[in-house]
Amino acid sequence: MDMVIDFPGGTRVDAHFGAFTVETDQPPTASAPTPFEIFLSSIGTCAGIYVLGFCQKRDLPTEGLRIVQHVARDPQTGMVARISLDIQLPKGFPDKYRQAVIQSAQLCAVKKHIEHPPEFDIITSLN
Repeated sequence: MDMVIDFPGGTRVDAHFGAFTVETDQPPTASAPTPFEIFLSSIGTCAGIYVLGFCQKRDLPTEGLRIVQHVARDPQTGMVARISLDIQLPKGFPDKYRQAVIQSAQLCAVKKHIEHPPEFDIITSLN
């Protein structure tokens, strides 16, 4: 999949792919999330897709289901050191599915790519 990244003005940087546009911006006058915030949100939302799908396939309750993502940074480097996902299950959720819900979140493609990162090639060209 190819994406086109453009610069619509100010500190905005947008990504276009298919019929979608992902808008990003930088503080202090940000009008959209930063690219890194979108990256972090992709972890929780990806896990959420797997958790929701697991529940829906088994007709399990999803009202009130949510994931709270905690990001801990290394105080010396400022880099993300740990990401924790707290899958908050609705009342009455069957105990026998709790571990399976965790295993479904482990299938997240974003998480797998972080654990086994791709190689990067960065070049320049003239248009």
